[in-house]
Amino acid sequence: MQVKKIPDVEAIRGGEVHKGDLHLSEHHIVFVMPNVPPSDAKLPPNAPKNRELYIAYPILNYCNFRPSPPTSGRPSTIRIRGRDFTFMSIHFKDDTSAREAFEFIRNRTCRLGSIEKLYAFSYQPLKQEKPFNGWELYDPKAEFRRQGISSKSQDRGWRISTINKDYAFSPTYPGLLVVPSSISDNVIKHAGPYRSRQRIPVLTYLHSLNNCSITRSSQPCVGLRGNRSPQDERIVSASFSASATVEFNGLDVPAPETTEPSPASSQVDIRESSLDAVTFATAQLEDDLIAAGDPNYDAKTGKRVIFGAQQSNLIVDARPTINAVVMQAMGKGSENMDYYNFAKKAYLNIDNIHVMRESLNTVIEAIKDGDISRLPPNRDLLQKSAWLKHITGVLDGSALIARQVGIRHSHVLIHCSDGWDRTSQLSALSQIMLDPFYRTIDGFIILAEKDWMSFGHMFGTRGGLLNHEKWFTVEKDAMAGSTLQPGESDGRAGEALEKAFASATRFFNKKNAHKDDNADSDDLSSPPDDPSQIKRGEGEATRPNEISPVFHQYLDATYQLLRQHPTRFEFNERFLRRLLYHLYSAQYGTFLWNSEKARKDAHAAERTRSVWDYFLSRKQEFTNPEYDPTIDDRQSGRERLIFPNLGEIRWWAGVFGRTDAEMNEYLDAAAARGDRVHNYSANVSTSPAPSSRSRSPLPAQSSTPALKASTSVLMGVETAHEALTPDTTRNSHAALKKSASADTPGAFASNFAKLRDGVVGLEIGKGIFGGGGGGGPAASTTNAGLERREEGRSQIGSGASNELIDAQT
Repeated sequence: MQVKKIPDVEAIRGGEVHKGDLHLSEHHIVFVMPNVPPSDAKLPPNAPKNRELYIAYPILNYCNFRPSPPTSGRPSTIRIRGRDFTFMSIHFKDDTSAREAFEFIRNRTCRLGSIEKLYAFSYQPLKQEKPFNGWELYDPKAEFRRQGISSKSQDRGWRISTINKDYAFSPTYPGLLVVPSSISDNVIKHAGPYRSRQRIPVLTYLHSLNNCSITRSSQPCVGLRGNRSPQDERIVSASFSASATVEFNGLDVPAPETTEPSPASSQVDIRESSLDAVTFATAQLEDDLIAAGDPNYDAKTGKRVIFGAQQSNLIVDARPTINAVVMQAMGKGSENMDYYNFAKKAYLNIDNIHVMRESLNTVIEAIKDGDISRLPPNRDLLQKSAWLKHITGVLDGSALIARQVGIRHSHVLIHCSDGWDRTSQLSALSQIMLDPFYRTIDGFIILAEKDWMSFGHMFGTRGGLLNHEKWFTVEKDAMAGSTLQPGESDGRAGEALEKAFASATRFFNKKNAHKDDNADSDDLSSPPDDPSQIKRGEGEATRPNEISPVFHQYLDATYQLLRQHPTRFEFNERFLRRLLYHLYSAQYGTFLWNSEKARKDAHAAERTRSVWDYFLSRKQEFTNPEYDPTIDDRQSGRERLIFPNLGEIRWWAGVFGRTDAEMNEYLDAAAARGDRVHNYSANVSTSPAPSSRSRSPLPAQSSTPALKASTSVLMGVETAHEALTPDTTRNSHAALKKSASADTPGAFASNFAKLRDGVVGLEIGKGIFGGGGGGGPAASTTNAGLERREEGRSQIGSGASNELIDAQT
């Protein structure tokens, strides 16, 4: 193996200078420095002479070479940034060595041409990893058997179909699909074309306590003509009625018809689980909006319906409403609820991969001088990034799903556009909240294999492990004004409102059909349904505009749950941090491909090692010493279900290579000020007059910046008869009747007429999490919505205008 050695260089990290040697191997940058102890300590006798810092080439996402002539008196420098947030500057004694090092790094980073030249194909495991085979850890039949689905056990309304065993039906889906027992493979076959890439609704999770399900799919192909599929409608209907076939006598709780608590008591239960005022009020707002329109009395008996006796089954479209409407103009879209009148549809406000990529790029800008400076991050850029707002939105949407399944005893179908990015986030996180098994090390691994690997999250495309030439720059080019930074010049600059309308009119301007302002497509180039059709090497090339930190956000959101519930997870924070590192290290084969089919076609299990070998062989290092596996729903802190505190979302400082004080001090200070104001208000306020309504009182509103900036991710609820959005005006009480159903030719124009009419009242809110127009409504939405909680159920608001602001493409 070729190793290029360059002696006597200086590496600068965190503002500290380290002298040593630079070794450039086939797969790593290695900086070797003397193992010098701190000034107040001594090295143990058996300590190694040198310390080595390894940086895998695929982790790099920026490398700048600044040449310096001998007469300048300045050293030539290579400055690198890693996607694990490693920042380092290397100073060389002579320009020739620096230039050779730069070319060596570039050749082994962005000029490989094939993923088969990555480290995973030559990696030889250490002795401790050899007994493990992480490729065999996930067995779909065994996992669904754990959930209660097996041909040898009681029929719980579901069966395993082998229609996709050769991946011919849907190349991006798992080989085994769990579908309702009443649905034949013939129905599935005819339903396939109606969903993007034939990713039909299939089961991913069955809640053992009530047999309620989480299913997932891609968006339907509704189009402007309002296409429908009776077969798809049958699948969704059968999925939402599967629990009716099961006897609950042998389960831990009785059937939902008799055990669901009242709205008041269910909210008290949530509040007593230590949720903060922000989360409690948000949950109430969302639950009331979803419950709006449910009958109060049984049509046959005339008796008042017990809360929970009628399920509130939900289709969750993770996209902002405007984006879903625009996708309808492109031949896709969202369900026409006139044909799914057995459920409601909730629009979340989670932005697409392009917005998330730009958000992380802004975070990087805030901390990018971490090599040469010890100064804290740029706080303004951290807020502008809206990263915490995005994490909050994903957690809020996942909690909504978990409440529907675990508390409201209802079924949920999740989709976004293609169903492999936001859908995977929401599905996996809601299962972590519902099922303690997924909070163990083995369970978390199985969840990643099930909801991310087998369901076709495009790890290869989103990770961009073959790098890109634009990430390598030379300083002299920068002085000429031609340097490209990561994420720049991606064709989506401009005002958010202009982008929204530009996206809407894209359908009518065919020459723009493949530009980067695609309203909500999760991949810009629209690859074929079967990735194997792409010529060898073409599908592996890094496309910068399709890279996105989707899995990174999932790990960040999991960290937030771990931080808030430190005794409920078997793994520790370092487990998540090392998993993010290996997402980009290319040391293992797990994250190199886009689908289960691609991994099998490449014989990944035979040719590479699984990343889970690394963790399983070091399990003790990644085990949380505070973990308490006891489940007791009658004891606080040991409940089966966990939920996030949305007002307590913080920066994952460790993963960004910073201290908690550097990243979160201003948030903690703001929260402390808010608590003082809240406590003072509670002490001086008088008790409210008794209310005749049977509902629990709201906790007093906190005036923390977090509360002002926080807002529900739920943008609206649609049924076969009406569409409801969170109310932001006190005088709006009526539901917004649909002016046109999706099967009429004028529906698209009518919807946009509504959006256009709301432009006059646009207001952009800005709060502690940043207000960069990344997808949430104005900050005032939550406050207005919370104030209305004392007046009654929220109805229609200014969601349309908010959606226009938030249509990031």
